[in-house]
Amino acid sequence: MIQSFTLSVTDTPAPADLAGVFDGLRAYNEASLGRPYDRRDLVAVARDADGTLKGGLVGYTNWEWLYVDLLWVDESTRGSGLGGRLMAAAESEARTRGCRWSRLYTYDFQAPGFYPKLGYEVWAEMEGYPPGHKQIWFRKDLA
Repeated sequence: MIQSFTLSVTDTPAPADLAGVFDGLRAYNEASLGRPYDRRDLVAVARDADGTLKGGLVGYTNWEWLYVDLLWVDESTRGSGLGGRLMAAAESEARTRGCRWSRLYTYDFQAPGFYPKLGYEVWAEMEGYPPGHKQIWFRKDLA
């Protein structure tokens, strides 16, 4: 049977479309694995005495993994140890949630030397992303 579909591409998706895709994938994954899709957001932020945001980490936990999506420290605060404190806070919360590992990526022009100091090891590199640079994937055993 041939079916007809209308396809659309956008950079402003409807919240219901995002939820529909997420819920559909969640149901499929749970049925395939026989275990819950336990994804939970994890965010850690640091503010100075005036309440100004000086750094933050955005990620999530799922299936015993912490995934760090974004880590940012304000230029004026770099070198103060704040990045390490944000990572430690996220890893601590991830362990509380039952995570055994952590993963993240960075770029060669960001902070690839930072993560090995925290016990992370490189497990993949992608040359040419972005053009002229490389993306570097790290992982760490949290157990």
